[in-house]
Amino acid sequence: MQYLLLIYGDEKARAQATPAEQEVAMKAWWDYTGWLTDKGWNKAGDALHPTTTATTVREKGGKVVTVDGPFAETREQLGGYYLIECANLDEAIEAASRMPNMGRGSVEIRPILEVDETGQPKR
Repeated sequence: MQYLLLIYGDEKARAQATPAEQEVAMKAWWDYTGWLTDKGWNKAGDALHPTTTATTVREKGGKVVTVDGPFAETREQLGGYYLIECANLDEAIEAASRMPNMGRGSVEIRPILEVDETGQPKR
């Protein structure tokens, strides 16, 4: 089964980290990615630019409206993701619990909805 691991954290704290702190943090993420790859679970993943670069698109009164930035102010922001494929939710939880941001952020686990050629959920 495939799962999306959505990584949330405080992007202001990340931005204030020294270059040495950023290097240590990135090594932890590279090691984590290596662990996922060794398990055969890693399918994709990327970090995201800060929310200041985001554009929100919605419809209002039948017209498309764009707004710079995220829709809501939150304590944690979406900073990246991993797409993994593993046997079950327990393995996805194991993967999420090993992320370097544990204790400083959170991970939302979302199963990928697989659909057939008609758009109906696979059973």
